[in-house]
Amino acid sequence: MSSKTRDLSDGTGGAASKRPLLEVRDLVKHFKVGAGIVHAVDGVSFSIMKGETLGLVGESGCGKSTTGRALIRLIDATSGSVTYQDRDILALSKPEMTSMRKEMQIIFQDPFSSIDPRKTVGDTIGKPLYIHRVGTKREREDRVDHLMELVGLSARLYNKYPHELDGGRRQRVGIARALALSPSFIVCDEPVSALDVSIQAQILNLLEELQNTMKLTYLFVSHDLSVIKHLSNRVAVMYLGKIVELSPTLSLFKNTLHPYAQALLSAVPVAKLRRTRERIILTGGVPSPIHPPSGCRFHTRCHHKTPVCSEREPQLLDAGEGHFVACHLVHKV
Repeated sequence: MSSKTRDLSDGTGGAASKRPLLEVRDLVKHFKVGAGIVHAVDGVSFSIMKGETLGLVGESGCGKSTTGRALIRLIDATSGSVTYQDRDILALSKPEMTSMRKEMQIIFQDPFSSIDPRKTVGDTIGKPLYIHRVGTKREREDRVDHLMELVGLSARLYNKYPHELDGGRRQRVGIARALALSPSFIVCDEPVSALDVSIQAQILNLLEELQNTMKLTYLFVSHDLSVIKHLSNRVAVMYLGKIVELSPTLSLFKNTLHPYAQALLSAVPVAKLRRTRERIILTGGVPSPIHPPSGCRFHTRCHHKTPVCSEREPQLLDAGEGHFVACHLVHKV
């Protein structure tokens, strides 16, 4: 699995000579609960260029998956804008959004629960084609055969049911289903976290190969920085509903600026012998998203906090060469 090194855009996703395929601005998603309002996503902005992989990383519960699902309207955003090829996704009617599904798909985290156990492999992969009335029955069957071959599924599995497959093959079914309508953009929502380690590399290699051959664009959601490093062109680090650092991948790993991102990176195992990395142990737990801290949301766990950190919310600003960070210490406020 090779590391992505090409630079397709600047830190905010806007290239000097190209328009982004997808642009997210001030995306907000709040959930009403009995105790109040959960601030799952609170003003997230980023752009993704065509053919790029943007990695979205952070602890469980930071808002990564909610962000991915909101921008393709699997859940409705509270506010903000999502522009895909100059169309405001959040403003589309239901029929218009149904048509847009051909362009935007998702690969779910759990291949055990994301596939209907009553449907065969062939029916599952062909369902999007049937819903969107693509081709004749024979043409749909031929398309399913092609997709199965594309993702490495044997033709003999066409009439098998999910319980007859292992986790890796089930995820390949999910990938084939996402590709059925030939989308340009795919949200990969932790697609390997539920798989055995021995299978993860196979699926990641498959996703990278498919991206190269089909010119796909990914938002890759993960909590695993090792995976993000190898697959992503740029990385956005989330904490408690906010993006705290956004950078080209190599720049982030060579010069991590935000204290939270530094702590995440310190937890990544080092493969080389006689080489160690200083582990940063964060104190306390993640604050409640119902009552997020004032100012910088990370200040309650930060070893470098100053009084201004609890008083003013830091903005995501350019620290040089497209490396954006939201930290008062970096920008000397």
